[in-house]
Amino acid sequence: MSSARIGARDWLVAAGVAVILLAIGVSGHPDTTGGRAVEDLLGLLLLAAGGLALAWRRRAPVAVLAATGLCALGYQAAGFDVFAVAYLIAVYAAVRAGRRTVTVAVSVAMLAALPAVTMITGPYDTTAAFARSRGVLELAWLIAAGAAGEALRQAERRADEAERTREENALRRAGEERLHIARELHDSLTHQISVIKLQAEVAVHLARKRGEPVPEALLAIRDAGREAARELRATLEALRDDSTAAPGMDHVPQLVQRARTAGLDATLTIAGDRAGIPAAVDRTAYRIVQEALTNIARHAAAATASVRIDCLPGKVVVQVDDDGTATPDSAPAPGVGLLGMGERVTALGGRLRAEPRDSGGFTVRAELPVERTP
Repeated sequence: MSSARIGARDWLVAAGVAVILLAIGVSGHPDTTGGRAVEDLLGLLLLAAGGLALAWRRRAPVAVLAATGLCALGYQAAGFDVFAVAYLIAVYAAVRAGRRTVTVAVSVAMLAALPAVTMITGPYDTTAAFARSRGVLELAWLIAAGAAGEALRQAERRADEAERTREENALRRAGEERLHIARELHDSLTHQISVIKLQAEVAVHLARKRGEPVPEALLAIRDAGREAARELRATLEALRDDSTAAPGMDHVPQLVQRARTAGLDATLTIAGDRAGIPAAVDRTAYRIVQEALTNIARHAAAATASVRIDCLPGKVVVQVDDDGTATPDSAPAPGVGLLGMGERVTALGGRLRAEPRDSGGFTVRAELPVERTP
């Protein structure tokens, strides 16, 4: 992952932690010029590397977890008895990203490895070091970091779900209100305008049949009635068509940005000419991406996801991939979201494929025909 995609705040946090670790290491281990110069230099480098690795904690939480853990083991082996602050932050980031199982496994390995490393390489009181590394305080901080990450992850998930529910409810209420207005206009105006137009046309027809001059006012009434009928019909069609209110592909970047805010490394690619794509296809493409990203956040335990929309001649292809835990042997049963997604695609005459990949992760691919769309 390129450093250009890492925010300034991430770098500031990483640099700050690295400075703190170096300051604690130097103050607690002042003799860095004696016979252990090589070990001391290696310990200082590992202290700095453990802090700087946190810049990638949002992009690659598991890799950062492993890196900070190895750095902590390294500088402990070099004789720097410094609390693993960077590792605690990495635990928080990994749990927040939904990688709980991996975090627990790595943390258990860390708790077992730290006292072993200290007893093998440490020149100090190994009994005290063993008790300190297994102390209640370290374990409590580790649990607190994981609990904080999980709490924030659940809060973000609930907030995202609430926002999505509010959006859907608002769209549903707006649609119901439009239909209500359309019914009221149809019942109250359509009949009256039709009567006026019909009476004017009959009067014009009878006058011409008898050879009488048609009054200009009567012709104006007839023409105004025709125009009013056309405008009312267009208004009713616009009210019954929710294409102006429902989101489409223009709103997909907002979905991807929301997924990034929740901790998912999501990318978006939209290729091809979108001119002439029917509103139904536009809305369905949005709904497929929305449901796929929601399923990734709720079920996949994924760190990355890619969204690609290709506007090809005659069809639109939507594909969403993630690197979650799904495998062909543990394929989940289709839920309501996938069933609804399939119904949308089938209604347009398209094809949907939603299944785990052999290499791991899940793929959702929909092909939406443009020419056959009703």
